Amino acid sequence: MTKENLSIFHFAIIFILILEIRIQLSEESEVLVDRSKTGLTHVPKDLSLETTILDLSQNSISELQTSDILSLSKLRVFIISHNRIQYLDVSVFKFNQELEYLDLSHNKLEKILCHPTLNLKHLDLSFNAFDALPICQEFGSMFQLEFLGLSATQLQKSSVLPIAHLHIGKVLLVLGDSYGEREDPESLQDLNTQSLHIVYPPGKEFHFMLDVSVSTAVNLELSNIRCVLDANGCHHFQNVLLKLQKNSKLSNLTLNNIETTWNSFITTLQFVWHTSIEYFSISSVKLQGQLDFRDFDYSDTSLKALSLHQVVSEVFSFPQSYIYKIFSNMNIQYLTVSATHMVHMVCPSQISPFLYLDFSNNALTDMVFKNCANLANLNTLSLQMNQLKELVNVIHMTKEMQSLQQLDVSQNTLRYDENEGSCTWTGSLLSLNMSSNILTDSVFRCLPPRVKVLDLHNNRIRSIPEDVTHLEALQELNVASNSLAHLPGCGSFSSLSILIIDYNSISNPSADFFQSCQKIRSLKAGNNPFQCTCELRDFIQSLGQVSSDVVEGWPDSYKCEYPESYKGTLLKDFRVSELSCNTALLIVTIGVTGLALALTMTGLCVYFDLPWYLRMLCQWTQTRRRARNVPLEELQRTLQFHAFISYSGHDSAWVKNELLPNVEKEGIKICLHERNFVPGKSIMENIINCIEKSYKSIFVLSPNFVQSEWCHYELYFAHHNLFHEGSDNLILILLDSIPQYSIPSSYHKLKALMAQRTYLEWPKEKSKHGLFWANLRASINIKLMEKAEEISYTQI
Repeated sequence: MTKENLSIFHFAIIFILILEIRIQLSEESEVLVDRSKTGLTHVPKDLSLETTILDLSQNSISELQTSDILSLSKLRVFIISHNRIQYLDVSVFKFNQELEYLDLSHNKLEKILCHPTLNLKHLDLSFNAFDALPICQEFGSMFQLEFLGLSATQLQKSSVLPIAHLHIGKVLLVLGDSYGEREDPESLQDLNTQSLHIVYPPGKEFHFMLDVSVSTAVNLELSNIRCVLDANGCHHFQNVLLKLQKNSKLSNLTLNNIETTWNSFITTLQFVWHTSIEYFSISSVKLQGQLDFRDFDYSDTSLKALSLHQVVSEVFSFPQSYIYKIFSNMNIQYLTVSATHMVHMVCPSQISPFLYLDFSNNALTDMVFKNCANLANLNTLSLQMNQLKELVNVIHMTKEMQSLQQLDVSQNTLRYDENEGSCTWTGSLLSLNMSSNILTDSVFRCLPPRVKVLDLHNNRIRSIPEDVTHLEALQELNVASNSLAHLPGCGSFSSLSILIIDYNSISNPSADFFQSCQKIRSLKAGNNPFQCTCELRDFIQSLGQVSSDVVEGWPDSYKCEYPESYKGTLLKDFRVSELSCNTALLIVTIGVTGLALALTMTGLCVYFDLPWYLRMLCQWTQTRRRARNVPLEELQRTLQFHAFISYSGHDSAWVKNELLPNVEKEGIKICLHERNFVPGKSIMENIINCIEKSYKSIFVLSPNFVQSEWCHYELYFAHHNLFHEGSDNLILILLDSIPQYSIPSSYHKLKALMAQRTYLEWPKEKSKHGLFWANLRASINIKLMEKAEEISYTQI
């Protein structure tokens, strides 16, 4: 095993142990301080007094003093690996009575001075520069010790005695580069541990005689085994394996980072076959040399599982069929051969006891196990990451596997053409993983009838056909990372309880999904391009009606993609009104609103007497229009006054106090009989003369007006002038209402005029007076000739 691989392995152990410790500390509040990879040269002084976990790994710290961590009384986990510490006095931790986990691996420690106060569960001193094992007498009091990491270049049996009485869960022993010069083969025999991991010096031929058959060990792991240049090296390693037979408790053996020959490799398998080992794992193997043909003895074995991972052969030509035969005929239950570039595997020569086969990450083709009837007991088969292409061939392969329940053919290039062959899966298959292939919609027409778990994620599926095979037993379906546009119904999947359909093209999922799939207990449909419109509202409401445990990833994974104004909005925050989504309700609302507005406006018009204002505005407009139609020169030639006022003497106060002050502005001249009648002329003559010389004749109508005879004459002459001149020169002002019955029959012209012509009604509200006078002034305003004005003044 290389240093890099050991580092990865080491960090994995540390990570797992930290998680375990953090779970144990969950009852108390934790304070994690991570200052790793920050270029520190000493322990920082600004650490919180509440710190429980401190990580200072991968820095350049060369010294550790009591004052550095004196105040950290609650410290339980201290990781200071991958630094430059050369000397350690354990007494620096005498004030850290809560300390349980201490990692000082990957430093430059040469010497350690112990202190009796520590009671650690985890102590790692591996990958340092110790000459002898750094085991002090004081270590014997650490009765809670579960992991002990050591490193040394010399081993002596006496060095282990201080901890021989401890029951340590796991011991990691890293042997230095100069190990082997002075070796005591029995130095580990007094070690009391359940798991032992020995890391031999990398790159050195295996000439070691250390007896690793520790009597209490159940698990044994050996790393860095090299025996290619010297046959004796392989002989020494085989002797080590032979001694394992002394330990009847040993059931798990792991070999890492091996470089050997094909013959030695097969011999190693044969040695282990006849020990008490039940689980044998080999990884990171380099093989070279030729392979001699010899029979493999499968008898008398305790082995249940064999795992080979990352095997590389540096020989271009070797008898592959012989190797395949050795593996296929093994009388074990579990076999894993992964990442070995294996291109084929033969069918066992007789009914095989295999229950589990894992041939993932190889180069197997569709021809593997073709017409193989001797895998009748096989329960699980993994062909992940191979070169399988035709699903029909895979289906045919499983036909003979009568006990097969789990099949993994993911990460291949499988396709299915329903016209190329029959669809006859083995009837026992319950779990099928066909993810990361190039399968399309047609795959749903050829699925195992009893399958319960189906994984089809990351394929090319656009829809689930309606005529899909009825899978009554299907409970879990994964179709994530495809191109599905709709949530499938459960008409063909009556038992479906788990659906994973995220990362598809679903924009408007149906709100009827939960009605169709009433047994669903887990739905993962996030990260789809949801279109946030009215159609989506019902689906969102249906999500809110189910338990939060049912919808995975809610609400963070469910976001609007369209329209642009809602992009990134969580579905739970998307709101759209009932009015905008219901056309009928929208029409009714607009109608009711319009009617209410019309009634409101009508009420306001009546309340503020708007009709009166409109009539006044209309009269003013008509007056201005008629004035523009009469030639200005014709009007100005004879006119001396803007208006002649006819009124009853009983209304003179209103005329003088209201009318004249408000009308005689801006040069407007009013003709009154009191000041403009010419003495010596008769009244009739003056009336006629004033009417003819005035632009307009204004009659102030009231009950008093109809009782005045002279007013009747003035009205008569003005009306006669109206027909004679053909102009519209009458203005009627209704000062007080005049009942029709009060108008004498002789005033038939007045009745006719009031019936035919629009009159100005004097408003009682003072707020309306301004508009009334402005309207009246506008109706009589005309520029008079200067000559006419002079004549007027002369007569006066």
